[in-house]
Amino acid sequence: MSCCGDEVAFDGTSAKYKRVLGLVVVINASMFFVEMGMGFMAQSQALKADALDFLSDTMTYALSLYVTGRSTRWRTNASFFKGFSLGVLGVWVFASTCYQIFVSGIPVAGVMGTVGILAFVANAVSAILLFSFRNGDANVRSVWLCSRNDAIGNLGVVLAAVGVWETETALPDLLVAGLMAGLFQSGAFQVVRQAQIEKNQFRHNLLTPAREHQ
Repeated sequence: MSCCGDEVAFDGTSAKYKRVLGLVVVINASMFFVEMGMGFMAQSQALKADALDFLSDTMTYALSLYVTGRSTRWRTNASFFKGFSLGVLGVWVFASTCYQIFVSGIPVAGVMGTVGILAFVANAVSAILLFSFRNGDANVRSVWLCSRNDAIGNLGVVLAAVGVWETETALPDLLVAGLMAGLFQSGAFQVVRQAQIEKNQFRHNLLTPAREHQ
């Protein structure tokens, strides 16, 4: 397995990696349902946004698992889907956060903090499971980086819970939710842009041999 400094980067085509990635998909899918349910119960936009992040990760990892070893066309089309899905989630989080500003409701800080810590543990476990594959190709490495960054992002939810408890207002929760909406949009833009670059390169490679024979 060439994932730790060999000449050819590990591309995810191993039974061990697929088992690990499958387990990470299950962890993220489970946390989506747990965190979204608790988000509605606690009236926390930050928890709902983080739950959608778990949903996004579940789709991303499942797609990464599905397209591993497939053609460039499969991988780029999957990337476009990931990017547009992130964009839709970002719009939903932004719109629901704006709605929450006018509708009231102070989130339950205790629930926010507890679930935020649980989410951090879930992403930390995922990152640890994927750690040995961190130096693979772009597709493989992005999965590990995503889990690592999400674990760091979960701390924002915990800090928001502390802020809600200290200020007795929903402002910290809404600020974190708004920030996460922006991150969704940024991630969507980067994924779609990279997919377009790879698609253009794929087309170029297809056309180049034909031109050489003219």
